[in-house]
Amino acid sequence: MPLKQSEAIVLRTYPLHEADLLVTLFTRLEGKVKGVAKAAKKSRRRFAGALEPLTSVRVLWEDREGRELARIDSCEVLASPLSSPVDYPRIVALGHVAEMLDEMLPEREANDAIYRLAIAVLANLHSNAIWMPVTYFQLWLVRLMGFLPELSACIVCGRGLDGQRAWFHALADGLMCPEHKRLASSEMTAESRALAAEMFRSPVGKFGDEPWPRTRGADLRKFLMQILSRHLDRKLVTSAQLEKLD
Repeated sequence: MPLKQSEAIVLRTYPLHEADLLVTLFTRLEGKVKGVAKAAKKSRRRFAGALEPLTSVRVLWEDREGRELARIDSCEVLASPLSSPVDYPRIVALGHVAEMLDEMLPEREANDAIYRLAIAVLANLHSNAIWMPVTYFQLWLVRLMGFLPELSACIVCGRGLDGQRAWFHALADGLMCPEHKRLASSEMTAESRALAAEMFRSPVGKFGDEPWPRTRGADLRKFLMQILSRHLDRKLVTSAQLEKLD
């Protein structure tokens, strides 16, 4: 079969045999593709530095008839997260983006909107400045996957929440007004709801110069991760790691 070519983001790699790697790629052409990079640990010409997680690459691969895994021929680096300083919070944030893409995206289903979102967020995910891009990515990914409920009205009575306090619960699908909030609910501030609305109107780069401590949008991130946990029926590993960061 002829080789296919696409821009892609490396999501995960696993050792396979002595020198091979099992690679998961999010390609722009066909969505998530899994394949084997033969002799990837030895071949600097075909794979040098290209298979680090979250590296943006141009990949050549071949789908082999009767086999689930593609044969990855080569990768050319387009952009690497290792080209700028890396500290532990940034490592966790990068891993979070990779895990969300890997867990939420179906195989072989192109999604250009999510691909462009990931590329834009990765370009803005810097050391000592992770919370804005992480919040932006979580919000938009949940929306583009079709999981985000309406944030302006109570899911129980339909009453508008503008100017009112609002709550969310791990087992509920949206926000609730003061009258209908459930026991053990968490509050989402009006500031976080306004922040979400602004993020839907603006590119991620617009927020890069704003001060963004961990506390800003923390309630929004908790709400979004509860949504994803319900759909996955488990909590993301990197979500727990993010919660432990200072």
